[in-house]
Order: sequence, then C-alpha cells, then structure tokens
Amino acid sequence: MAEKSILIIGGGVIGLSTAYYCAKRGHHVTVIDRNAAGHEGCSYGNAGMIVPSHFVPLAAPGMVALGLKWMWNPESPFYIKPRLNWELMSWAWKFMRAANANHVQRSAPLIRDLSFASRTCFEELAALPENDFGLVKKGLVMLCKTQKSLDHEAAFARQAIELGVPAEVINANAVSKLDPNVTMSVAGGVYFPKDCHLSPNRFMAGLKQQCEKLGVKFVWQTDVSRITHHASHITSLKTTTGEFTADEVVLCGGSWSPIITRELGLKLPMQAGKGYSLTLPKPRELPQLCSILTEARVAVTPMGDTLRFGGTMEIAGLNEDINPVRVQGIIKAVANYFPKFTSEEFTGIQPWRGLRPCSPDGLPYIGRTAKFSNLTIATGHAMMGLSLGPITGKLVSETLSGEKPSIDIHLLNPDRYA
Repeated sequence: MAEKSILIIGGGVIGLSTAYYCAKRGHHVTVIDRNAAGHEGCSYGNAGMIVPSHFVPLAAPGMVALGLKWMWNPESPFYIKPRLNWELMSWAWKFMRAANANHVQRSAPLIRDLSFASRTCFEELAALPENDFGLVKKGLVMLCKTQKSLDHEAAFARQAIELGVPAEVINANAVSKLDPNVTMSVAGGVYFPKDCHLSPNRFMAGLKQQCEKLGVKFVWQTDVSRITHHASHITSLKTTTGEFTADEVVLCGGSWSPIITRELGLKLPMQAGKGYSLTLPKPRELPQLCSILTEARVAVTPMGDTLRFGGTMEIAGLNEDINPVRVQGIIKAVANYFPKFTSEEFTGIQPWRGLRPCSPDGLPYIGRTAKFSNLTIATGHAMMGLSLGPITGKLVSETLSGEKPSIDIHLLNPDRYA
C-alpha cells in the first residue's frame, strides 16, 4: 500500500476518526478546522450514546405527519422554523419522498451493520493505553410513559429482533429492577442490551491524543476560501491560513459541508438539525443506564457523576443561537418521567447546542465522488455522528488505501442526489 498525503476538512468526530484510521495505515494526515482547538461543537455536547438499536433512518413512515403536527409547537421534539428558502423546501420534498417503508427496509440492515462494527471499534479504542473515555456497556432503555407508546415500541422491538438486534419488552417493575438508582413514572420500556454510552468530551480528547501520537497534524481556525482543481483532480485548497495540497481530500465538515461542495458544483442536500443538552453536575438521582424518554424524544445519559439530558431536532439553518423555548421543552419532559427531579434543578445550567448535519433520506454521505478522483465525503450522520464515527473513519481509510470497504456502502453514495 502506497503512503499518501491526506487532507481532512473538519475536526469533529468524523474527521478525527478518519484521521486516526488513515494515520494507522501509515498515511500522512493533516486536519484543518474552522474553529479553535477547544471549541465544543456537535461532537462534544451530545448524548454520548452508541446505539445499534437505532437502525431506522430519520426519514421513516409517519415522520412527515408527526413533523407537521409538532412544527406548530415550539417546545416539540421536532421543529422546522418556517422560512422561504429554496434549499429547505427542496430538502423537505426529498425527505417526504424517502419517508417510506421500502426505504427503511433497504436501510435498516446497513445501519445495523455499521452500528455493530462501530461498537467494536469503540471497544478497541477503549482498550488502548491511557484512553479511558467512560465506555459503559450496560444497554439502553426506551422508557414509555403510556401503554400506547409501549405497544408501539414493542412492535419495534420485534422488528429489531428479526434484524438480529437483541431487545426485550419489560414492564414498569422490571424497568425499576433494571435501574434501581432512579425513580421512574413509566408504563414500561424496551431494553436494548447491546447499546452503550460514554463521555463524548473524554472520547474526543482521547481520539485527538491518539491521532497526535500517530503524527496527525492539526491546523485550527482555518476556513477554506477556495478550492482549485484541474479537470477531475483537486490540486489545492486556499484557506485563511495558507494553501494546502494533498493526494487525497476528505470532506468531514458536518453541517457546513454543502458550502464547500456548492463551490465544486456538487449537490449535497443537507439541513442543520440543532440539538440541545443540559448536564446536571450533581443530580439528585443518578441512573446507571442511558435511556430515551420515548414520547418526549429526550436522551438521558449518566456521565461519571453527572447526568446529561439532550434532545430536539430544530431545522433553522446554520444558526447556533440558543432558543430558550426549545430548552424548556427538554426540562419539562424530565420530571414527567423522573418525578424526583424539578425544573428548579436546571436553574443556572448553561445549555449546550450543536448543529447535526441531516441528509434528506436520513443516511450519511460516505464515499468518493464521481466528479473528482481525489475527493471523498463523510458527513450527514444527523444524530448518529458519534455512534457511527469510528466505523465511518475506518471505511474511509479503507477506500483511500485502495481496498474494498469492509461494509457495502453503496446506499451512502455521496452522488445519490447529483
């Protein structure tokens, strides 16, 4: 295998994972990022979940109707800010076309395979010396407040089992026995024993350290201003800190990726889905398992002695402002499932927010483009960025090394909307 110089645009979890696996294969890797080194972007404040249970793409049957219902409530889990924007309308049309049973049937086995492969990568990374990022392999519970919701999740559990994803429907008493450290007001839940959780801050810090050990070079606070190319080959990137050249370019720019692909004449439909989280430093009760408050679509993750609550999908453009109404929706949901918690406990807790890159069909873009021989794209993971980060990096490293990817990713072709 010939060594290559590889330039990665984006220092989030996808960019760092790609850098790590490429450097492990002996390539010379440089990562550039528009933010400062300590910026806590989308990869840092998320729920920290590794979720083989989440094998259904965002574009699924019923999501359009649910989205239309929720969009009139600014506190709802899913909200599209009404605005006249052609890219948003085009994305919404593509989303509606993708939200069908056939799409789920095609996509679910692939997402399952990616998730289990990524879980293995996390275990391997956790085994590295001095790389403890708090990986907990105790599973996840989908907590259901109502029997109607539990019945719906039970049907999903049957689908999971058919796909080879272990799942168990349990009543309220069994939920309490599974995690006795927290008082819950639920009808029951679905337990997914193969799901895991970790501290994303610690994971990102450890991954960056592993990259540095392998010789990866980082250049922060660097915006790409122009990309030059000759025919189908990218020759250089002009940036705010100078010009860069490389044998291969990998775009891992998250929600900002379409800005770069637009300049190259590539269509990469994407909307930024803003999510929020709040982390209690001293929660009155600390669960041992991570969970999803099903009806509220709120994720709950213990991280050491702290407890993180995260949620919402707000389609509002490349806007990083914090909407207090959206945050209030998360806070209100907590006491509904965990009655010992009160809204006053969140007073003074600074909300985190991040922009998750969402493709219209709910699948990431991973692979080479047809237009440029040395451009690979890895973005569009929506809420699965952390969970699928390592396997994405591994697949990209295989591609750049001239190998057949270890998982068939033809459904993730970045040219599928070209």
